[in-house]
Amino acid sequence: MRDARALAALLQLASPALPVGAFSYSQGLERAIHDGDVADEPSVTEWIVDVVRGPLAHFDAPAIVRMHAAWVVGDVAEVERWNERVLASRETMELRAETLQMGASLVKLVAAWERGPAALRSEVAKLDAPTFPAAWAAAAVALGCDARDAVVAFLFGSAENLVAAALKSGPFGQVAGQRILLAVQDAIAEAVDVATTIDDDDLWSSSPGLAIASSRHETQYSRLFRS
Repeated sequence: MRDARALAALLQLASPALPVGAFSYSQGLERAIHDGDVADEPSVTEWIVDVVRGPLAHFDAPAIVRMHAAWVVGDVAEVERWNERVLASRETMELRAETLQMGASLVKLVAAWERGPAALRSEVAKLDAPTFPAAWAAAAVALGCDARDAVVAFLFGSAENLVAAALKSGPFGQVAGQRILLAVQDAIAEAVDVATTIDDDDLWSSSPGLAIASSRHETQYSRLFRS
């Protein structure tokens, strides 16, 4: 982290106040709690840690690293290629709708901030079906955040959102939520190392348990979240 302004920009990007609608999604966790697969603090901690160490570390975060580099040099074709891969990796209707809605919302913010290269703001606005990772990478470049810091913020924000969903959906208190976030820190550190060193041939995103919970959530009768 270079200076206080860069840190403040990163905190803004990772803030739950970022108006992209993240609070309305649980990424299948609500269904897992409903079915009893996640029932207490240890099991919800394991779920969130597995998400961070699994698909986020091995696909979403590396995609952000690659798209961040592409945005820096103005390689829109490379951004589009990775954006399409991210969209193709979404295994359920809800997960696909989530990344598209949040991506579109963040793209609007990148334009409204009027920070960073004007060409970036113009090109990200033209991106067809922007996913959240593609928009996140563009936002990080616009705010002057380097790729590694952007990945840390992305992973922490994702974990924090899952913790918030767990607290709303299950019998978990605020103190437990803080313990979970502390437990996730090691997973985030590991995931950042993976994301910044992994080769393209080693990327993977499939998470059967998460996909099953997400697909079952689509027909859940009573629910708080959109995924």
